[in-house]
Amino acid sequence: GKRTPPPPFTTSTLQQEAARKLGFSAQRTMQTAQKLYEGVDIGGETTGLITYMRTDGVFIDPAAIGEIRKAVGERFGSAYVPSEPRLYKVKAKNAQEAHEAIRPTSIFRRPETLRLEGDQARLYELIWKRTMAAQMEAARVEKTTIDLLNQDKSIGLRATGQVITFDGYLALYEEGKDDETDEDGGRLPQLRTGTLVDVHDIKPAQHFTEPPPRYSEASLVKRMEELG
Repeated sequence: GKRTPPPPFTTSTLQQEAARKLGFSAQRTMQTAQKLYEGVDIGGETTGLITYMRTDGVFIDPAAIGEIRKAVGERFGSAYVPSEPRLYKVKAKNAQEAHEAIRPTSIFRRPETLRLEGDQARLYELIWKRTMAAQMEAARVEKTTIDLLNQDKSIGLRATGQVITFDGYLALYEEGKDDETDEDGGRLPQLRTGTLVDVHDIKPAQHFTEPPPRYSEASLVKRMEELG
């Protein structure tokens, strides 16, 4: 199978991902994004580092896409640049799409070269990586089941998940999840039939079906968006 990269950030997806990965509240994310948008002093000049942060559009200016593809090629090599630019469409109902997606004003301002600190540094890096990843090649995966048996075959264990054969955009960025209990999506190592494996630890556990967890700020924003 293939895993395609997530689209560039809108206001709501930025809030969700900053909550998952950075532990920011929606308010903290927006205040930090506002500062990045209004501008930071670079070499004595105030420079806006990101495009407008209130948007539900996922499109990016074609000239900027060309720059992003160039930056991907320079950093990762041509295998990571798709043959055609990736174009995204909004799925949310009643989306305005008046503005571009949230992206760096110049992809060549790499996070490690800017002298940002604290929240601004962390949020800018998240936006930069997501923008790059959105124009990168898909990851190639093998959906795999590994069966493990003891010697007399009286005990069997099974793991289902994915073996990554080409990392693609995952070399840079992986989207967080609200619910980490996805058993089929786990990454598995590459194994061969007949390989002997060591047992390090055995934890017998009983699982019960549980009600959905309470909303986090991120999952609430996501659900509100789904409901229009």
